[in-house]
Amino acid sequence: MKHVLLFLYFISSFLYSQKITFDPQKSNNELYKFAEFSNVGNLNLDIKDIINDSKLEYSHLDSDNHSVGFTSDNYWVRFKIKNSSENSKVYYLETARPITDVANLYQINNNNIQAFKSGDQIAFKDKQVSHRSTVFKLTLPPQETQQVYIHLKSDGETINLPLNLYSEYEFLLMNYKQQLFLGLFYGLLFLAGIIYLFFYSSLKEKAFFYYGLYVFSIAFMQAALDGFIHEFILPNAGFINSRAVLITALLSNLFLLKYCEHFLRVNQTLKNLNKGFTIIYGIIVVLFLMVIISPATLKLAYPLSNLNGLFSLLLILVTIFTMRHKSIKIDPYFSFGILFLVIGLLGFVMNNLSLLPNNFLTLNSAKFGSGFEVIFLSLSMTNLIRQLRLEKERSQLDALKKSEEISQLKTYFMSNMSHELRTPINAIMGIAEHELATQKNNENRKPYEIIKNASLSLLSNVNDIIDFEKIENNELQLFSDNFNPSIKLNQISNNWKAEAQRKGLEYTFEMDPEIPSTIYTDAERFVQIINNILSNAIKYTETGGVLFKLSCLKQPNDLYRFSFQISDTGVGIPPEAREIIFDSFSQMKLDHKRQFGGIGLGLTIVKHIVKLFGGTIKIESELNKGTDVFIDLIVKSIVKERIVVTSETNNDKPLHILIVEDNKLNQMVMRKILSSLPKVSFAVANNGQEAIDALKKDIYDIVLMDLQMPIMDGYEATRIIRSGELGSSINSIPIIAVTADAMQETKKRVLDLGMNDYMTKPVDRDLLSKKIYACSFDRNSKDDKNKKDDKNLKIA
Repeated sequence: MKHVLLFLYFISSFLYSQKITFDPQKSNNELYKFAEFSNVGNLNLDIKDIINDSKLEYSHLDSDNHSVGFTSDNYWVRFKIKNSSENSKVYYLETARPITDVANLYQINNNNIQAFKSGDQIAFKDKQVSHRSTVFKLTLPPQETQQVYIHLKSDGETINLPLNLYSEYEFLLMNYKQQLFLGLFYGLLFLAGIIYLFFYSSLKEKAFFYYGLYVFSIAFMQAALDGFIHEFILPNAGFINSRAVLITALLSNLFLLKYCEHFLRVNQTLKNLNKGFTIIYGIIVVLFLMVIISPATLKLAYPLSNLNGLFSLLLILVTIFTMRHKSIKIDPYFSFGILFLVIGLLGFVMNNLSLLPNNFLTLNSAKFGSGFEVIFLSLSMTNLIRQLRLEKERSQLDALKKSEEISQLKTYFMSNMSHELRTPINAIMGIAEHELATQKNNENRKPYEIIKNASLSLLSNVNDIIDFEKIENNELQLFSDNFNPSIKLNQISNNWKAEAQRKGLEYTFEMDPEIPSTIYTDAERFVQIINNILSNAIKYTETGGVLFKLSCLKQPNDLYRFSFQISDTGVGIPPEAREIIFDSFSQMKLDHKRQFGGIGLGLTIVKHIVKLFGGTIKIESELNKGTDVFIDLIVKSIVKERIVVTSETNNDKPLHILIVEDNKLNQMVMRKILSSLPKVSFAVANNGQEAIDALKKDIYDIVLMDLQMPIMDGYEATRIIRSGELGSSINSIPIIAVTADAMQETKKRVLDLGMNDYMTKPVDRDLLSKKIYACSFDRNSKDDKNKKDDKNLKIA
């Protein structure tokens, strides 16, 4: 019997040893099953105390993201790890949350203890691995087993005990996926925040102001939780860094309530519930004080802030249900946005408490909730813009017929949407392009490149929406001019080549050497066709490459057939979708789960423009193998080119230019552009009335005229100038409309009014320069002709 018991003891000891030793070569990545943890309370023990204290009680981790809740206690985690291979192995261990104050790892081998530091209460440069998360690098000698201890401590925030082990390749791959996801998430938040603050500056509606601040505070709170605040903003840690999560969380709580209060107009419709909002504002102030008073109050502030956040969401939900009960209309997008926020936060809390499994969705549930919330609340804000416009214009539309009312309101709204979106985009892109031109350090340039690319993407969507409106009203037209197609196509190709290379794709551009040097057609629409097709080719291709090929065939009567082929190795198009591929919003009908972005109007617009060119477009595609797009356009070549006026052909005469622009940021952009042109001086007028006064006092060669301005707009100022009221010399001064309004009616109106040219914001420096010198050249030519005619008249 005694021998049997001894045998069973040795067998159980062996099995236990196998159970608590983790071998990455033989086990799935479930290190938590081999680990134990112990709570030593407020005892500040060192590693030797822990090793030598045989009375410490350890418990097994019950999940791969075990949470111990809000605590300021010291926790120790231990496990054994074995390298059973014949070669040394390197692994990366990700543990704890990025905001854990203290995270130290001890690796023990033959009584030799190696200590490594992490956590967000040390300088970022002192972390063993320079990573936003709590990451350690483990080097394991061949055929050895090592004991690992991890010490974790926080100031009252939740402590999680994940143990994720990665090989070097897996670690790099995980980081790449995270950066892609986080880039999209933070890009969405910051772009939405900027746009709605610009809306506030234009409309002075407080809901836009608080919503913009709320989006920014959410972005900063998530950045604090993800470790970006410590990495990029407060790398030396310290007082603010340790409280960044609470500070940003309380701010987001405050701004969400203020936004909901103003958006739902609680003080007008539900005055009793408005008292509830006031009470929670008071609680937020108290919590702010608790954050800064002492470590003891800080510890209490963590759970209380979470509870206050839940009470705030509950108050918003009660407000919504009460308004619905009283039949007070609520924007449905607003309700959906709040619902997603609640679901996301519940998923985040339940995951922290180990009530939900640890996976990509649950770990990022708060981000998904916030992201969808921003999207739906942005849609509700769009409806608010429409409501504000309707309210402002209702008195002017009462006398019109119903059909005229709908048509004019739609046109007016699209015009204003174009103006209100393009105005801030012009300022953002102007600043970004200036910084890109002045910054030499690549790291410093990256944020501005991101801003510029995001702005171009937003601008493309705005243009698509406006073009779609024109197509629906059968108002999209071509405006022809002379240009060099080779230059345009090389510019397009170079832009998309850089994007393809960024994605790791092969990119090939082949252009027929027989291409004419000058053609006469609509350059903007010519470029738009190729841009939209190349955009799709690269967007829907993850591996392989993209081919852009042009063949030219001469036709009678100075015509050329431009045959484009754009091929990719992307996801392809399923057979059932090919018949609807040119329909508007067709992308929404495909099962891509919004993987590739966009609004689904690109091919609809391309097909319509190709039709205006008298051309054809054909698409061949095979699912998961790629797509080929074939486009034929008939264009007229120009054998005898007209003089092309640029800054190089007419830069000897100084120019004095009057900028008429009410937006301060756009004034700054125009100043920077004109300051870069040779022999150009300028003055600025804030509205049409100031422009009239300036023309009376000084002599100008050209006027750059905005259209929508206070006091006197650009239309009225132009009418006065062209009427001759200011004199014959001012009457003929060249005027170029520089506006954020891209509607076709606006262009026709300004040209009919007597303006010499028209361009839209964002302002392209080269195009503005070309138009300025072209107008100057035309005026000089007319002046020379008038002088010659006067001379001939005197001789006669």
